[in-house]
This record gives sequence, C-alpha cells and structure tokens, in this order.
Amino acid sequence: MSAFLVTFFQIKKVTAVRIGQHIVKQKAILYYMNKLQTLDYAAIFLYMIMVSGIGIYLGRFVKNINDYFKGGNSVSWVANGVSNFMTMFSTSIFVAYAGIAYTHGLVALAVIWCSVPPSIFAAMVLAKRWQRAGIISPVEFLETRFNAPVRQLLSWGGVAFKVLDEMIKLYAIGLFVATATNISLETAILSCGVVVLIYTVAGGLWAVVVTDVVQFIILGLATVILLPLSLQAAGGLSNIGQLYPEHFTFNNGPKGQPIYLLVYYVMVLIKYCGNWAFMQRFYSAESEADAKKTGFMSAALFLLFPVIFLLPAIAARVILPDLKDPEMAYVSVCLKLLPSGLMGLMISAMFAATMSTLSAEYNVTASVVTSDIYKRIFKPHANPKELLLVARISTIILGILVTVGALFVGGFGGAFEANKLFTGLFAIPMVIPLVFGILMRKPNPTGAIAAVFGGVIVGLYLNAYTDLKWEISTLIEMVVCFVLFWLSGFLKSNDASYVQRVSAFFAKLNKPLAIVKKEKTNDMHSILQRLYGVALACTGALFILLSIPSIADYSGKTAMIAGIACLIAATILFKFKKETL
Repeated sequence: MSAFLVTFFQIKKVTAVRIGQHIVKQKAILYYMNKLQTLDYAAIFLYMIMVSGIGIYLGRFVKNINDYFKGGNSVSWVANGVSNFMTMFSTSIFVAYAGIAYTHGLVALAVIWCSVPPSIFAAMVLAKRWQRAGIISPVEFLETRFNAPVRQLLSWGGVAFKVLDEMIKLYAIGLFVATATNISLETAILSCGVVVLIYTVAGGLWAVVVTDVVQFIILGLATVILLPLSLQAAGGLSNIGQLYPEHFTFNNGPKGQPIYLLVYYVMVLIKYCGNWAFMQRFYSAESEADAKKTGFMSAALFLLFPVIFLLPAIAARVILPDLKDPEMAYVSVCLKLLPSGLMGLMISAMFAATMSTLSAEYNVTASVVTSDIYKRIFKPHANPKELLLVARISTIILGILVTVGALFVGGFGGAFEANKLFTGLFAIPMVIPLVFGILMRKPNPTGAIAAVFGGVIVGLYLNAYTDLKWEISTLIEMVVCFVLFWLSGFLKSNDASYVQRVSAFFAKLNKPLAIVKKEKTNDMHSILQRLYGVALACTGALFILLSIPSIADYSGKTAMIAGIACLIAATILFKFKKETL
C-alpha cells in the first residue's frame, strides 16, 4: 500500500505541470498551421451522425444480453477480423507510435508488429478453447476453472483496469482533436466520450462491429490519400534516407534494443490474449472455424496496415524537423498537407480508430459488470429484460468514468508511457490466470490469486523504489506472476468437487462444437449486409462531396476515386445476396 501511495502522489504532483506544458506546445504548433475550416467541421458532423445512426438502428434488434454482448453469434469472420484489428488499433498509433516513428523511424514498426503474434497464437491455440467454453463474458469460465473468488477478483480488478486503460485511449484522440481545432483538450475529450456512448449503448456488439468495418474503410482511404502527399513533401523515401539514415533501421533508439523488444513482445502477447475485447471477437464468432479465420485476418491487417499509417510520421521529420512534441507528428503533417474537407475526413478517421477501441471495451466490460457481478452476486434470477437494462446502464457509467479520468492522463508522461505503466502494473498480473488458466490444468485458485497480488506488489515496488529500466522491471514482474501461478500446480487439491469440475471443464475444451446454423443468424446477416451497403453509400457520398473543392489537386482526385469505389461496393452489396460480411 505504501508503494502505491508513493507512486500515486508522485503522479499527482506532476499532473498540473504536464497539462500546462501540453497547452503551450499545442498553441505553438497551431501558430503556424491552418486550423480546420467550415467544410472540415461539416465532414466531422456528418460522420458522427452516420455512426450514431448505425447504433440507434441496430438497437431495434437487440432483445437480450446474448445479442448485446455476442451479437447473437451472427458476426462473420471477415467483420470480426476487421473489428478485432480496429479494436486493438486505437489512435495511439497516430500519437504514441507516430512519436516513435518521428524520433527513431522504422523501429516504430518493429514495436507495433507486436500485435501480430497474439493474433496468430489465438487463431491456432486459443480460439477453439474460447468457443468451446460457451461463455458470454471473458471471465465467466474462471469460476468453473478455479472458483468464485477468482472470478470476482478478476471481474472487479479487470473492470478497474479497463477504466484506466481506456482513459489513455480517449486522451489520445482528445489530444489529436484539440491540436487540430480551436477547442480545448478537455472539451475534445468530453465530446469524443459522449459520441462513443451514443451508438455503443444502443446497438451493443452489432453496432460495435458494423461501425468498426465502416471506420476501417474511412481510416484506410484517408490514410492512403495522405501517404503520397507526405512522401512527396519530404522529397521521397530516398531523401529521407539520406537525411536520416538511422530512421531506416529497425534497432534505432532505446525501443529498438533486443531486450526491450523481447519484453515488449512477450508482454503484448500475454496482454492481448487476456484482453477482454480481443477474446470477445473469438467467442462471438459463428463457429470454431470462423474464430480461427478471425485471428489470421487480424494478424494480416496488423502486419500490413501499420506501414501505411507510420510512413507519414517518418516523413514529418523532414517536413517539420523542429516539432517540440514528437507525438504531434502525425496531426501536424495532416494539418500542413491536407486541404479543407479532407482534413475533416482525417479527423473523422482519427475518431474512427479510438471510437472502435472504446466502443468495444465499453461493451465487453459491461458484459462483465452485468453477467459476472450483477447477475452472479446481486440478482441471480434477473430476467432478460432487466439484464439488458443493466447492460446499457453499465455502459453509460463506464463511459462517464473513462471520460472524466482521461482529463488527467497527461500527468503520467504521455500516451505511450502511461500505457506501459498501467500494463506493467495491472494488466500482466490479471491476465496470467485468464490466459494460462485455460491452457494449463494443474495450477489452482491459490496460484491464480497469488499471481495477481504478487505481480501488482512487485510492480508497484519496482516502479516506486528502483531505478531499473522499464523492460527489466516488467520482465521481473512477468516471471514472478507466472512462477507463482505455475508453482501452485504442485500443490495437490483435496477438494474432490474441484478436481472433478476442472476435469470436466478441460474435457469440454477438448470436444469440438457441432456446427448449428440458426434462423436468427441468417436474418441478421441480411440486415447487417443492407446496413453495410447504406454505410458505404454514405461514406462514398461524403468522400465525393468533400473532394470537389480540391478536385484540381491530387488529394481531391484521390478522394473522388475513393468515393466512387465506395458507391460501387455499396451497389454490389445491395445487388447480390451473398453474405460476405
């Protein structure tokens, strides 16, 4: 407890200073760059109307918590894979990772590719287990695998960590919006937080997945427009390579060192495989085969798309060499190069990235509050209507907590550093039982609880009282957590009912699920496909409309082509009944 208080008050002490420094840097950047124009704000407004409308419309079809939290198991692997990519993506890539790319170059790719191994591991090993567990929340199986106290510890502790983790993501998008507009950081955070809630509360997982697919399209198209503009402004890749040759290596800077990357990759592998939203994409799939495809598609997207996203930040080192805050690299190059209207689309794309993450986390965290806390402890016999109401109220409360907390993230040293701090302290200890509990039969409830408390205590001590580098302290914490969990397997349980329950649980995990096609699933396929068509048509119209003022430029022509492509795709979805999404 003393270590926690020391860390907490050290953070409180620097919060005011960090926020003040942020405001000064924000004004310095905006002094010499164009702010958003009326057309940009119109683009943002229309985008918000579209995603909100999707959530409200899909809310009509949500009848119970299975629909709300699992989409009635009617989400295809294509949509699930895209949604999983967007959920794990977030605006951090345009703020935190863009800062790494601006400062150290391609090493940012080496860092962000840490997302590939978890997706492959989940596809090959974990997907079928999550499917066979038959869960509606990510921690539901813990009571069967261990006991009720472990389930409650991971439920309450996990909800608290999720609130902290999502604060960072909302801070990142608020930072981006505040830098690009005339509004304050606080107003930007509050506005973004409210918009996410509108469609998440109404439509549940269906709204999350559909908006993720639409946002993926907008994000990809907007970034493809920016990429050639930034490379041209920087004189091409060859010019960047001549001026900053070290930027084209994968070991430049402290984050490119082998020990750092090793620890970071292991940490992310454990964290992602125990991430609730990540798990949800697999156990909400239609079948075991679809769950496996979801993982491989996510891995492919994580491997390919970061290249497109991070090259403009590297080019910014030549275009804007004197940026005081590297995390402003992406937004700064956008403001400098994109014309009116298209800048609004890019802002919308930034909204898309973090809104996808936040909406997914709100939904899956509410599933834990509803199923593992409210129903399990307070109202075991609650009817479906009551549980659906609790699910929506939980989502609202979580959104409010995250939004308010995001106002104080600046005191932790920025988005990337805050993410590292919270992950090392809390995520690793809590996901060890969640990940290895479904893989290893012998460890018992004592080991699960010891891993959580032991890991947090070690993490707090290392951060408060030692000068060890982050990678060393995190490695120590991971080893301590796993060893405590693993050693408990050598303690033989005398509880016959526990042994029998665990044996039955692992027997269930080893038995493939029968493929059953539900009539409701097919009905929702048709509804979702029509909705994808409408959303694509609206997106295409938006791109075409905003391309007109700059049609003489390359960016305008590219936006026009992107808009036409969206309209063609929408026509295909309306014309053909084959369910592809």
